[in-house]
Amino acid sequence: MAESKRDYYEVLGVPKNADDSAIKSAYRKLAKKYHPDMNPGDKDAEAKFKEASEAYAVLSDPDKRRSYDQFGHAAFEQGGPGGYGGFDFSSMDFGDIFGDIFGDLFGGGRSRGSRSYNGPMKGQNLRASVRITFEEAVFGCEKEIEPLQKDECKTCHGTGAKPGSSPVTCTKCGGKGQVVFTSQSLFGTVRNVQTCPDCNGTGKMIKDKCPDCKGLGYISSRKKLSVSIPAGIDNGQAVRLRDKGEPGVNGGPRGDLLVEVVVAPHPIFQRQDMDIYSTAPVSFAVAALGGDILIDTVDGKVAYTVKPGTQTDTKVRLKGKGVPSLRSQNVRGDHYVTLVVQTPTKLSADAKKLLKEFDEKTDDSLTAVDRYKSSKAGDPGSEKKKHGFKK
Repeated sequence: MAESKRDYYEVLGVPKNADDSAIKSAYRKLAKKYHPDMNPGDKDAEAKFKEASEAYAVLSDPDKRRSYDQFGHAAFEQGGPGGYGGFDFSSMDFGDIFGDIFGDLFGGGRSRGSRSYNGPMKGQNLRASVRITFEEAVFGCEKEIEPLQKDECKTCHGTGAKPGSSPVTCTKCGGKGQVVFTSQSLFGTVRNVQTCPDCNGTGKMIKDKCPDCKGLGYISSRKKLSVSIPAGIDNGQAVRLRDKGEPGVNGGPRGDLLVEVVVAPHPIFQRQDMDIYSTAPVSFAVAALGGDILIDTVDGKVAYTVKPGTQTDTKVRLKGKGVPSLRSQNVRGDHYVTLVVQTPTKLSADAKKLLKEFDEKTDDSLTAVDRYKSSKAGDPGSEKKKHGFKK
């Protein structure tokens, strides 16, 4: 019954003033999600796919949509006011719809006339890696690499055929580089296109292969290349060398070479985005009295004045001593330093005596035991509890 059906706009999740592009995009998402090929045996998904396809078939047709907007589902009932005399869903031509929308689902797009697919194509990108130090990543550097590269075979001039012979047209694809195949969907036959498996999309077959390149059309060799590493690059990022990748197909341009940067760890510094982190030791006396210390940074040693009474794990910020931005070399991050107060472990007898005298003269000289003993005249029970002593 018409009244049992959901509103077509509600099915696709679009407003009633949605344009054709929004309707098509909404249907694409739903169809990919509920298509039977992606949900084998799922009756609920199949029903939702059919519901979405019916909604799209109506709303994508200007005349049907106009009639639906005026009369609703009644427009497609027998003898309905829309003049369609019933909506025969099975008679709809979904081949064109699926060929346009589901090319990626079925392994290729629909065939577009007699278009040839063996034209010039850009070569594949290659990948390589280079190791650099922490400082080189911060300030940039020049590195030399020797990737394996392919160059046109001088014997066959890239054809792959033995001198005196020529490649022939592929009999499977007729020289187009792609073959057409059909698949059955829920609502009809869909034409799809895929790369020809015999000629790998070139449209040509080689009967007599070149003895030097073995029919490949290129020779592989290692070549030295200079790579400019920009200041501020981080571990895992890559530098692109254009036109240093695989050779193009049928006269197409070469691909690119992506050089991934591997940054060696630093014994002192750690990096997070544009900021650098490290620790710096502070003597007991300097932490108590204050004074100047030297802190290691990527720019060299920097003097820093420690405030009197500084505690261990105090964090300080050295502004502009971090990593430069890849976008603007004039912008740098910061260097954050955790101060670690060093407790002396090897003391002479005189040093121990002086330290004890110092301890006795400070406000914090009373130990927990001293406080406990001094409290016996008062309320020892509460003091014992306060300082963790048992009766």
